[in-house]
Amino acid sequence: MKKNNVLFTTQAAMIAALYVVLTFLSNALGLANGAIQLRLSEALTVLPFFTPAAIPGLFTGCLISNMLTGCAPFDILFGSLATLLGAVGTRVMRKSKWLAPVSPIIANTLIIPFVLMYVYELPGGIFYFMLTVGIGEILSCGVLGLLLLQTLSKTNIF
Repeated sequence: MKKNNVLFTTQAAMIAALYVVLTFLSNALGLANGAIQLRLSEALTVLPFFTPAAIPGLFTGCLISNMLTGCAPFDILFGSLATLLGAVGTRVMRKSKWLAPVSPIIANTLIIPFVLMYVYELPGGIFYFMLTVGIGEILSCGVLGLLLLQTLSKTNIF
């Protein structure tokens, strides 16, 4: 029992740390925030396919990343909740690896545009932000995430 708790906590912490590092890399490239986003860390949202520890790991990593990259409080809250919803959905859809990135793509595409419009008051409309955020999520979760999932499926890491 204790061994499972230690493994779960360790996996969650490592995933959170990796999420933070990849978000900082995206931020350094100017891709972590704004109307056009391509967070490399969002590729990790496929990890609940392998382990439930990824759910709190992704949520915590996103929460920490959003705080450290200077996001507004409502962005910290709703951005992290979007990642949490996406991670839970990935876990629920784990019977098909091809469906693993769908939930994070949908959650972020539906939630983040409202944050961009009402919290940051960026120019553009909801549908424009849905398009830009959706494309970024398709690239990070759908393309990079599926590549990660395919690669990890060939290993015994989880």
